[in-house]
Amino acid sequence: MKYDFDSVTDRSGTAAWKWQVKEGELPMWVADMEIKTAPEVIGALEERAAHGIFGYTDIEDAWYEAYTGWWERRHGFTMKREGLIFCTGVIPAISSMVRKLTTPNEKVVILTPVYDIFYNCIENNGCRALECELVYKDGAYSIDFEDLEKKLADPQSRLLLLSNPHNPTGNIWSAEELQRMGELSKRYGVTVISDEVHCDIVRPGKSYVPFASVSPLCAEVSASCLSPSKAFNLAGIHSAAVYAENEILRHKVWRGINTDEAGEPNVFAQCAAEAAFNKGGEWLDALMAYLFNNRDRAEEFIKNEIPGIETVHSDATYLLWMKSGRDAAEIREKTGLILSEGREYGKGGEGFVRMNLACPSTMLEDGLGRLKRALENI
Repeated sequence: MKYDFDSVTDRSGTAAWKWQVKEGELPMWVADMEIKTAPEVIGALEERAAHGIFGYTDIEDAWYEAYTGWWERRHGFTMKREGLIFCTGVIPAISSMVRKLTTPNEKVVILTPVYDIFYNCIENNGCRALECELVYKDGAYSIDFEDLEKKLADPQSRLLLLSNPHNPTGNIWSAEELQRMGELSKRYGVTVISDEVHCDIVRPGKSYVPFASVSPLCAEVSASCLSPSKAFNLAGIHSAAVYAENEILRHKVWRGINTDEAGEPNVFAQCAAEAAFNKGGEWLDALMAYLFNNRDRAEEFIKNEIPGIETVHSDATYLLWMKSGRDAAEIREKTGLILSEGREYGKGGEGFVRMNLACPSTMLEDGLGRLKRALENI
C-alpha cells in the first residue's frame, strides 16, 4: 500500500480533546481521525512553517480555484467563484447564519436524530429547534415529507438546517429528496443551510449530491458549508467555506461571518485547503477504501458476535450508528470504550450510540472487542 493507514499515532501531549480520557480508555466518539493527514498536506504545512513569519494573511485566488476545481472534478458541480466565502469553521458559520438570518425566538427545522451541536447553534443564538423526526424502519432512515412540510409551513420557521450527508445516520440524500426539500423551503420562505462537511467521506463508487447543484431553485434558497476538515483530518486548522449563489443571501452571510470575526484565515488555513484539494485526491481514494473496509468489518463483527445490536448500514461518513438499547455511559463504565450517546442527537436518538470508525484496524478491533464485552456484561 502506498499510504500507511495502519500505524497508530500517540496523541498524548498534544492537548487532543478526544484523548482527554482516563488511562486504559479508548475514545471512539469525537469525529476526527486517528490517521495522519495526506503527506501532500503535511508537506505544504511544513513548507509554510519553515518560512518563520506568521503574520496576518488574506485569501488569494488559489484558494478559490482549489475549491471550485475540487467540486468540479469530484462532484461534477461547477461553483461560481464569487459564491465562496472563507470562514474559520462550519460550526462558526452555521451559528453566524442562524443569528443573521433570523430574529429571536424563531424556529430552525432539523431532521433528527442529527448532529448534536446543531442544537447549540440554534439555541445559543436565540432560536428554537423544530424537530422533524426521520422515519426508522428495517435498519434505514427516510424523510417524512408530510411532517417536514408541516414544520416548514410554521410561520415561525425561518431556516432548514440540513446535514448532507447526514450525521449520524450516514444517509446520502438523493437529488430527488433534495429538490423536494428545496421546493418546500421556497414555498414557505425558508432558507436552507446545508452542512456538507462529510461530503467526501463516501464509499468507493458512491457520491453525494451537493444541495446547490440540484437545480437553480435549490441554489437560490441555500447556503452550503464546505470544508476539507473531515476528509483530510484538518479540523484543528480551522479552514472552511460557505457557498451561496443568491447575491442577497450571500451578502447577509458575508456580513454575519465578518461581524463575528470568523472570516479571517490563520496562516495555515489556506495552504492546507489548497494542498488537500489540489494534491490529495489519490490519498483520499485510498483512505476511503480503508475506512469502508473498516465499516464492513464492524458491521460483520457486530452481526456475528453481538446479535443484540442493530447497525445502520451507510455509504457515507466514518460514523457507525447503532441501536444498542444501552447508554454510552454504561458501555464506558464497563470497558472504557467511549461512544457518543444517541439521545444527544434529539428525537429518534434514544437507545442508539455512535462509533467513530476512522482509525487503524488494530484500534478498530480493540473497540469492537470492548463493545462485545460491554454488551455481554451489562
